Amino acid sequence: MRLKRILLSIAGSLFLFLGITGIILPLLPTTPFLLLAAFCYLRSSKKLYRWLICHRLFGAYIYSYLHFRAVRRRARNLALLLLWSTLTLTMILISNTAVTLILVGVGVAVSIHLLKLKILTAEMLEKVREGLKNPEIIDKYPGSND
Repeated sequence: MRLKRILLSIAGSLFLFLGITGIILPLLPTTPFLLLAAFCYLRSSKKLYRWLICHRLFGAYIYSYLHFRAVRRRARNLALLLLWSTLTLTMILISNTAVTLILVGVGVAVSIHLLKLKILTAEMLEKVREGLKNPEIIDKYPGSND
């Protein structure tokens, strides 16, 4: 059991690193890696999970996604803009039909997912802030250890 927790902590840290890298590299997705980090930390270390969920940059983003399946309108629009501009630039530079079809498929799938997400309302945002200030709420999720 201890080995499993150590491996999950390492995996969570790797996913966190990839998520942070995804902020800089537009083709590398940020959200899935941050969610995987939260999943791994939740099952391995309450301390790491709390740190991630309460982090001033990632916390509200992850918390609102996990609890409300919602993002800020500006974040969604920026993600769509960066996604399609980067994909378009890549398609132009590579100019390979197979690669273009794959990139369009990925772009459409990611766009559909982003457009299906709710827009974070003022009420949701208040609940997010409340949840981030109250560690007891964070600790209520199943699977947390420590």
